[in-house]
Amino acid sequence: MTIFNLGSINADLFYQLPHLPAPGETLASTGFHRGLGGKGANMSVAAARAAAHVMHIGAVGADGRWAVERLLEYGVDTRNISELGATTGHAIILIDAAGENQIVLYPGANVALGQGQVTAALGAATPSDSLMMQNETNLQSFAAGLGRQKGMRVVYAAAPFDADAVGAVIDRIDLLVLNKVEAAQLTAALGQPLDGLGVADIVVTLGAEGCRHLDARAGLDRHYPGVEVEAVDTTGAGDTFTGYLVAGLDRGMPMEQAIARAQRAAALMVTRQGTADVIPDLKDLEAFRA
Repeated sequence: MTIFNLGSINADLFYQLPHLPAPGETLASTGFHRGLGGKGANMSVAAARAAAHVMHIGAVGADGRWAVERLLEYGVDTRNISELGATTGHAIILIDAAGENQIVLYPGANVALGQGQVTAALGAATPSDSLMMQNETNLQSFAAGLGRQKGMRVVYAAAPFDADAVGAVIDRIDLLVLNKVEAAQLTAALGQPLDGLGVADIVVTLGAEGCRHLDARAGLDRHYPGVEVEAVDTTGAGDTFTGYLVAGLDRGMPMEQAIARAQRAAALMVTRQGTADVIPDLKDLEAFRA
């Protein structure tokens, strides 16, 4: 079984600040570092660290070769990552003393993918495989259509949120993952409650309060309490949750077990500073006490 991830690859530029800037305010950063990021890369690394076979579908510029090498080091299959003429995507991440963040994204090569690349990457996919996507690349609807034709489990993480992007794939996905703010925005935009969207499984992350799973087939709406930790940096926690969740389902775990493990991974993630480079693996989870 393989998880094919149509996902972004970014250089994450982290700036530590005493507080997040107000409009027009200039602040001196107290720290800086560069790391591998992008929601797609984060989810690929998380799924790989959860012991799944992950095939990343994406693009970088010549300035992003280091990112592809890093993904390979972390156990991600990089054969379907193209090097294009565009600049590699990047994110400017501002983090305050309490661990809250503000992020500015430049998509770059992430939105320059061609249909031929996606078609070729999914050429060997089977119904036992999963297709995972987020809203940081182009060709999401196209890829979801291919995944549905092949009988794959199609998973969409609705971030960064855009109602039109979700609407374009809503009838082609099996699992929708979004946070509580995105869930409210989606129901307002579509004029439908979550259980009326026609998606088999919807998981709403609730931060420290845990998450909610809506199972349309069984007519269930279940709340899972959160794992209590002291947060240092919330960046990448949602991506870690999604990657672990899909990896668990890919390995045949029931949803309850996959969610529980994904929550522990996300809780451990927020105790660390960084994104893809610090996503926990299964050994970290075994040692984690919370």
